[in-house]
Amino acid sequence: MSLDTQVLVVGAGPAGIAAAATAATHGRQVLLLDDNLAPGGQIWREATTVQQEDPDDVRRKTLLALRVSGARIFSGWRVFDAPRNGSLRAINDSGPEIHTIDISYEQLVLATGARERFLPFPGWTLPGVFGAGGLEALARGGFSVTGKRIVVAGTGPLLLPVAAHLRQMGGRVTTVAEQASRGQLARFSTFLSRQPGKLIEGLQYRAASGGSKYRPGCWPLAALGTDKIEGVRLTDGQRRWEEPCELLGCGFHLVPNTELASLLGCATRENAIEVDDVQQTSVSNVFAAGEPTGIAGLESALLTGTMAGLAAAGKLEEAKALLPRRQKFERFAERLKTAFALRPELLSLAEPDTIVCRCEDVTFEALKGYEDWNDAKRQTRCGMGPCQGRVCGPATEALFGWRASSVRPPLYPVPLSAMGAGPSRSSLDE
Repeated sequence: MSLDTQVLVVGAGPAGIAAAATAATHGRQVLLLDDNLAPGGQIWREATTVQQEDPDDVRRKTLLALRVSGARIFSGWRVFDAPRNGSLRAINDSGPEIHTIDISYEQLVLATGARERFLPFPGWTLPGVFGAGGLEALARGGFSVTGKRIVVAGTGPLLLPVAAHLRQMGGRVTTVAEQASRGQLARFSTFLSRQPGKLIEGLQYRAASGGSKYRPGCWPLAALGTDKIEGVRLTDGQRRWEEPCELLGCGFHLVPNTELASLLGCATRENAIEVDDVQQTSVSNVFAAGEPTGIAGLESALLTGTMAGLAAAGKLEEAKALLPRRQKFERFAERLKTAFALRPELLSLAEPDTIVCRCEDVTFEALKGYEDWNDAKRQTRCGMGPCQGRVCGPATEALFGWRASSVRPPLYPVPLSAMGAGPSRSSLDE
């Protein structure tokens, strides 16, 4: 199947929704493509419909703007290749049959979001150990946490919201272990005092987490158990203790999803897509918005999505007029990065037999001594499994300083027939 569109937006989180709605409102033919079953991304995962009684006014208005904009929405489609300039190939394997589609575009907006960063430590592969955001997403999708003792650990501003939401869903969140020191958090709070809305939001999440102990300057040493997690060993750098738990949600902030951008030849810097004053990348007809350009939160995602949508619709001056507001969020992103910078102790948690690459069962000991990512891949297959380095890549960058030197299709595992599929005209284009 194949079709054409003027503006293609990849990713239907807040940034992608804002970009699609803005471009469509300004008269462009827009197609919004996403691998989830409905728009909303990770942050609005449960928002499948526009509801007038939605207490989140920003979410309601954003989804409503998309609905009335005229943009077409293709849910359940994942981009895995760029077979030629101005074209992406996507797959939908959510049903009994597998479908592929080639989409030709004039302008492209990348709003591919971010993912959690994992760092290996003994026991982190035990059943019951999840990413912090991943555990919350599973619980929202029906996985029961009711009555279960949960520890949330790692770093970043998402830990408190995750703890609060898990508690609201019936989980017994006993501890929130944040590796950032009290001093780092105090300086960040001082900065947030100039943005009282964000500070109040953080305090509300802290209150919603109820009786959970919030421990700054604390991090996991090991997940304990044989066939499943039974507890976690924590430290504050001075002492060690064990917390019993049935679930551990552990994530060390976020990593921008830049694989598709790299495949298209877009320049990146410090693991984020480089953009100019109107969100254009180094590729002339490709724009980027939201967390792929840097982790800065919901408001930044909505703003940069709007800027990208304006630019893709040819409204460059209107997009550029929003630059001062974007710069404010860029300062916030820098403070965020400093506040939750990884402490050196986290990089020495792995023991020789600790698995680093879960897909290929490659241990920490097996990776020592290699010069770079490519050398380690050739010798150990690290990064060559189904996740294509999305989990072990950021981990090995933190542990060894390795950087992925290339991205090749397919971006995700697909049937061989999908790689060789030729386009045919589809009713989707009618």
